Amino acid sequence: MRIGKMQLGRKRTGAETNINQITEGVIWKQLLAFFFPILFGTFFQQLYNTTDAIVVGNFVGKQALAAVGGPASTLINLLVGFFTGLSSGATVVISQFYGAKHKDDVRKAVHTSIALSIAGGAVIMVLGIAFAGVALRAMNTPEDIMGMSLTYMRIYFLGVIPSLIYNMGSGILRAVGDSKRPLYFLIASTLTNIVLDLFFVLVLRMGVAGVAIATSLSQVASAAMVMYALMKTDDMYRLYLREIRFSPSILSAIIRIGLPAGLQSTMYSVSNLIIQASINSFGTDTIAAWTAYSKIDGMFWMIMSAYGVSITTFAGQNFGAGKYDRIHKSVRVCISMSAFTSVLLSAIVLVGGRFFLGLFTDDPGVADIGMSIIHVIAPTYITYICIEILGGTARGCGDSIIPMLLTCFGVCVLRVIWILGIVPIHRDLATVAFSYPLTWTVTSVMFIVYYLRGNWLKRNIPQNTAV
Repeated sequence: MRIGKMQLGRKRTGAETNINQITEGVIWKQLLAFFFPILFGTFFQQLYNTTDAIVVGNFVGKQALAAVGGPASTLINLLVGFFTGLSSGATVVISQFYGAKHKDDVRKAVHTSIALSIAGGAVIMVLGIAFAGVALRAMNTPEDIMGMSLTYMRIYFLGVIPSLIYNMGSGILRAVGDSKRPLYFLIASTLTNIVLDLFFVLVLRMGVAGVAIATSLSQVASAAMVMYALMKTDDMYRLYLREIRFSPSILSAIIRIGLPAGLQSTMYSVSNLIIQASINSFGTDTIAAWTAYSKIDGMFWMIMSAYGVSITTFAGQNFGAGKYDRIHKSVRVCISMSAFTSVLLSAIVLVGGRFFLGLFTDDPGVADIGMSIIHVIAPTYITYICIEILGGTARGCGDSIIPMLLTCFGVCVLRVIWILGIVPIHRDLATVAFSYPLTWTVTSVMFIVYYLRGNWLKRNIPQNTAV
């Protein structure tokens, strides 16, 4: 939904009928109007990533499936996830400035954000290419998938700058209430990726290298589309190439809000690296099963992510407009919707698990291992929702440090303790998988206590800044 000029808490009459629906409209309708484009966008993002696994799993083999979706994917998420978390600070800053109608600050924040995506992408590209081999060996990656994993990672990192530009540009559009165009761009790039995957793998027989090249080219296309959208708008967030540079005060605000989220993402990834290393010790079949399950599990994560992005932007704009009561109401609505969705998804994954696993592999042993994972994790999805909704709300209001600390301890530290302390005593796959519901439950309880205490909202916006 693209929104026009904004007002803070007052209605207009006559010709002045444009209002900001996020700060003025019916809460559940506006959350859903914002949620569904993001949901479809994350669906296509998931499809974007899943296509690689489906193509190589069916046309190259289970080793290729394990290579694309196992340790390589986990390491990519470590580096890219840090920047994605950091860039969430830009989304919060822009949404607050936009809600408060600070035109000059919006403009500076947009150009600083794009500069950050270019600089950050360059750093990640160098680190990813240089240290891919060392990192894969440190994770005990089996030799039969080492070469393919290394190939996939290095090609992927060559195209990481366009990927970060797209993610940042989409975040800018969502921050101002436009959740539709990022969806359209993602649909286009996903279709491009599917066609190129099939061409490079089935026609040119390039295997894992082919899906990596297809992904990189598709990311270039998505970056070009989002940049065009930002450069052609007439609104206050218009992008001018000659003005792409860092504004020190804006960059400081983005880092202050986004760094905790980036560190949180890194801690998540580190804990997942430790889990992946544990999974690797069970062999290639288990890695392939874990990869296939993670793609199925992505259905849950894409929906929860959509709720999280919706509530973060919703809270950010209402915080900028000074409508704190509306923030609390939106939290209640969003938690109710996400609870219903999580129960429904648990049922779908439990009932259809074997069918979904069959999309990635026809190996019955791999499918059996995948079902054992599903039976442990899928029934407990509802234990995660408070982390996403309450954490997203607080970050939208500019409080990102405490959510980061709660998540790092409750999810990441506790998960590492479980993997290093309990799994060696009870060494089986179910014990590894149980680390997820255990840490979700503990962290959700901490978030509920934190939210009810209300310290995250006990501050006011200064007159000339929203952060």
